[in-house]
Amino acid sequence: MTIIGEVVQQALKTGYLTQNAENQLRLILTTTEYDLEDINAFMNLQLAAIAGFVKQESRELIQQAQKTEKHTWDRTFISLADAQRFW
Repeated sequence: MTIIGEVVQQALKTGYLTQNAENQLRLILTTTEYDLEDINAFMNLQLAAIAGFVKQESRELIQQAQKTEKHTWDRTFISLADAQRFW
C-alpha cells in the first residue's frame, strides 16, 4: 500500500483526518508522483468527508474559531447596547 493509501486508510478507520495527515497528503500530492491507486484512495477520502463519514480537524478548528469570534462580537455588541442605555 502506498503512503497516500495508508493515510487514507487511517482516516477511514478512525473517521477523523488530523491536520498532520492532511498536511502530509498535501505535501505528497504536490511534491511526488503518484499512481491511479493513490488517486482512487484520495478520491475515496474526499467522498467520505463529503458524506460526513470522516471529519477534518482543520475544518473543526475553523468552525470553532468562527464561533468564538461571533461570540466575542455578540458580547461586545451587548456591552455597547447596555452602555448606551446609561448615556
